[in-house]
Amino acid sequence: MQSTRTADRRRSRAVLALTGALVAAATGVLVPSTAAADPTTSAHAQALVQEAAQQLTAIDEQVHEAELIVAAQQQAAADAAAQAAATRAALDIYAPQIRAIAQAGFTAENQSRVAAFLTSDSAAELVQRMTTLDVIAAHTNTVITDVAAAQAVAQQAQAAADQAAATAQAGLEQLHAQKAEVQKKVAAYQADFARLSAAEQAAVTTAVAGRALQAPRDLPMPPGAAGAAIQAALAQVGDPYQHAASGPDAFDCSGLTSYAYAAAGIALPHSSRAQSTLGTQVSRSELQAGDLVFFYTPISHVGLYIGNGMMVHARTYGSPVAVTSVDQRGFRFGVRLG
Repeated sequence: MQSTRTADRRRSRAVLALTGALVAAATGVLVPSTAAADPTTSAHAQALVQEAAQQLTAIDEQVHEAELIVAAQQQAAADAAAQAAATRAALDIYAPQIRAIAQAGFTAENQSRVAAFLTSDSAAELVQRMTTLDVIAAHTNTVITDVAAAQAVAQQAQAAADQAAATAQAGLEQLHAQKAEVQKKVAAYQADFARLSAAEQAAVTTAVAGRALQAPRDLPMPPGAAGAAIQAALAQVGDPYQHAASGPDAFDCSGLTSYAYAAAGIALPHSSRAQSTLGTQVSRSELQAGDLVFFYTPISHVGLYIGNGMMVHARTYGSPVAVTSVDQRGFRFGVRLG
């Protein structure tokens, strides 16, 4: 029973976490197309599109976080179903014993005692039969009690499995709806961005994600996983930004960092906020090549520090993967893995 209550609390926390992530994402998704709000000047349109770009990158990462929550819910449902199957199998073990009890008629205890009294030839024989009947009755009661307990556990496990499956399905449906809203927002943003001049588009990208720098050719690489991750990320420079993409030909920010470290044999969750909870947090002055670097409150962007004040990152909509300065608006901290 205690394990069932613990599982219920965990499912409740998962539902609340998913709801929070989806509501946070919806806050940005449901905002009308900003640049389409009849800006009075070109500069105003540029500012609105810049704001929308920042909102979209944050929304992307919130949806990634929701995806992780749904995946955890689905795993919890699978675990609960396995537990339910195990408890049903344990219950099946008692089936032969129950059949034997029924066939032998040992449950008719009073009738057996009367028969023993009438057919015993001596007091000693009567006592022996009565003692045997007491042993049989005790065993029967024990088996029935164990069966009842096992049956109750099986029913609780099945109920938990059904609830976990329902929670996972509800979360998945919410996530699909949220992704559809994100796609609408992306389409609106891309239309707004396309209406800007080339110079204005470049200004928006630079303001949101930094000015692109020449990718260094002779950058010293740290040993091990950090160096392998940097090389993998730098090989993607020029690839387009795409919502929810994690390679090999398009990326969003956490998709690029997870792709880079996967090439080094380290699995990272596809979420900037989830990645920010890993490893050891370091300050700007402590950054080393291979550290992940995070931006904004709440965390909604991640890049890979490559040394010399530079990072490589999938920047934002309309902007390819690039090397930029790490010293950008919204810098929070770095994380060193391993």
